[in-house]
Amino acid sequence: MTAPSSDYMGFVGVTTGSSSIMKVFPLWADILGLPTRTLVGHDLPMDATPAQYRAMVEQIRDDPHHRGALVTTHKMNVYAAASDLFDELDPFAVSCSEISSIAKRGSRLSGRAKDPITVDLALNDFLPADHFARTGAEVVVLGAGGSGTALSWALAERADAPSRVIVTARDDAKLEHLREVHRQHGTRDGFIEYVRTDAPADAAAIVAEAPPGSLFVNATGLGKDRPGSPLPDEVVFPEDAYVWEFNYRGSLEFLHQARAREAARGLHVVDGWRYFIHGWSQVVADVFELDLTPEIVERLAEAAEGVR
Repeated sequence: MTAPSSDYMGFVGVTTGSSSIMKVFPLWADILGLPTRTLVGHDLPMDATPAQYRAMVEQIRDDPHHRGALVTTHKMNVYAAASDLFDELDPFAVSCSEISSIAKRGSRLSGRAKDPITVDLALNDFLPADHFARTGAEVVVLGAGGSGTALSWALAERADAPSRVIVTARDDAKLEHLREVHRQHGTRDGFIEYVRTDAPADAAAIVAEAPPGSLFVNATGLGKDRPGSPLPDEVVFPEDAYVWEFNYRGSLEFLHQARAREAARGLHVVDGWRYFIHGWSQVVADVFELDLTPEIVERLAEAAEGVR
């Protein structure tokens, strides 16, 4: 990538050019009065090497025109490969071993994990504040990567906490990492169950056994950077369930599975658009040192809706 000769913000992902933010960012820059309307993608493959991550972070650090970046798919790998390059890391970044926001504070490079905040904001946009206390519903988080870790963290902090949270993964190492995150955080014993699912049918069995009104979340990344769903097509959701697809673009098989059953099961189906809005607005605010009110966030959401 040839760096622009004036200030710009970066976006670290896999296929950044197809993200709506490329059209949205200039509109937000005008609303917020940012010093730049330029957003540049840093595309790295899913199997990027530690050296590639370090080179990307060094480029952000050393380019005086680079103001900072949002990190999507690679946030845990950026932390693992390059956390020592940062002068400051917030407690979420250290505890969750991920970096989703890269910002500069003078000559110091700052790394933050914004997902626990943004995922909670997005959840509150659609879930009633007393939902779990009123229904006794549970939560099943499919995926123990960065977004799944952030959601489980936010649920543990929630005043209206679910009766049980199950987090699934096909990798024991990810589940053990998540268990350690919650141990360090002081999450109460028994609140979260860590379940290995070797096939979509295993995850479907967990979904089918959950009580009515439960929340099911696709935090695997399947349906965005890679095609597929963590659930088989024959999955049976409990009645009145909330089904949340973290993605808003891609093949979105999980979302389509839920919508096919929406009327018959009385489902509340939510895509990742508001999560996208909150995720980006929080990182833009971090990079450019802004305070966002709910009213400003709604102005940003309205501007983004026009290019969705």
